[in-house]
Amino acid sequence: MNLRFDLPDRIPLFPLPGAVLMPRARLPLHIFEPRYLQMLEDALKTEHRLIGMIQPEGDTLSAIGCAGRVVAFTEQDDGRMMISLQAISRFRLNEVEEGFAPYLQGHVDWTSFARDRAGSERDPGMDRDALFALLSRFMEAEGLSTDWDAAATAEDELLVNSLSMMLPFGNGDKQALLESPTLADRRELLVGLIEFALRGGDTEERLQ
Repeated sequence: MNLRFDLPDRIPLFPLPGAVLMPRARLPLHIFEPRYLQMLEDALKTEHRLIGMIQPEGDTLSAIGCAGRVVAFTEQDDGRMMISLQAISRFRLNEVEEGFAPYLQGHVDWTSFARDRAGSERDPGMDRDALFALLSRFMEAEGLSTDWDAAATAEDELLVNSLSMMLPFGNGDKQALLESPTLADRRELLVGLIEFALRGGDTEERLQ
């Protein structure tokens, strides 16, 4: 990924439980709170147009989030905004800055996630037939549906990251998926979470 801008040391933060942005994925968001409408307006004035997606953890924030660049936005008749974030890189949150804007801003470190800014990852160890069989059982148990034709033709990374973002896991599970060092690690954890859920377990308990 050849960035046309330098990664900044400070970015606006959008804490949203259960919403994680995986490397090189896209995340659609519906913006309606005044403070986040202001955040979007301010982000669009910058060269990088980055917004840091991060999960709350009690009264604090997770140590690791993922920044996305605003690549599309549409204003609704009532002033709300539909936007699309394209993942640029995960980051480590060093410090939260409050008081200078109606939204949180974070001082962040990108150095541990250089791989996010390279080309897409592959997962040679993925057994698609086994994954799809497991996924089919999980979807049926949860009353969910998916576009199996699109899933069958998706590249390894798009498939694993999309499932990690979309499947109904707990916040802690999604954070663990985000923090997985490699695509293979994420796929292995994803499979483990699905298997555990099918056995009737609470996926949040599995990671404690």
